[in-house]
Amino acid sequence: MPGVTPGKWARIWGERQPDVPLRLAGMPAAEAAGAVRGGDADAVFLRLPVDRADLSVIPLYTETTVVVVPKDHVVAAVDEVTADELADELVLWPLDDTLDWERPPGRPADERPATTADAIELVAAGVGVLVVPQSLARLHHRRDLTYRPVTGAPESRVGLAWREDRTTELVEQFVGIVRGRTVNSSRGEPAAPKAKPTAKAKAAAKAAAQARAKAQGGEPRRGSGKGAKGARG
Repeated sequence: MPGVTPGKWARIWGERQPDVPLRLAGMPAAEAAGAVRGGDADAVFLRLPVDRADLSVIPLYTETTVVVVPKDHVVAAVDEVTADELADELVLWPLDDTLDWERPPGRPADERPATTADAIELVAAGVGVLVVPQSLARLHHRRDLTYRPVTGAPESRVGLAWREDRTTELVEQFVGIVRGRTVNSSRGEPAAPKAKPTAKAKAAAKAAAQARAKAQGGEPRRGSGKGAKGARG
């Protein structure tokens, strides 16, 4: 999904699962849930909220909302603005907008840009300003544009989702990596089962104990713990 940078997680996956290739595919945010439901992806990063029917979803982080403006815009001179302070601005509202607005601030444009990328081009042309999650402002960075945080605006939450009926061991491993579990954590790589001592090993241990006792001039103690009363003379 645009704005998500999974490189770190992919690198860790390669270290822990070198024999299982991880294939990353980009897609529009609106298509992410459908891709995992349709079996085109084992797991997807998406923007919340989302219909959780038949999906397992974990929230990951909440993004800062920013306004993208030309570098010579008055907003560039301040550290942050409120949504109300954009009332006199023409605020572009692309059709692929990811913020849950009832109504964006400012004055609406006559037409909505088809994509965020198109809206960025219009901002660079001086047509208006654009309010987006910070990751999208970074994704579409241009030298002639800048951005500032906006308070009082909806925020975008990013999550990881997969189909409940396809919660495989490998999916669990990927979820653990994304959530920051180490390889030795309780829900990281499964621990190897402890081998039970065989009868032969028990006999060898008993013989070794008897040999040590004879070398010390006695016999091995009977019993163990507090119930043992010492060796016989």
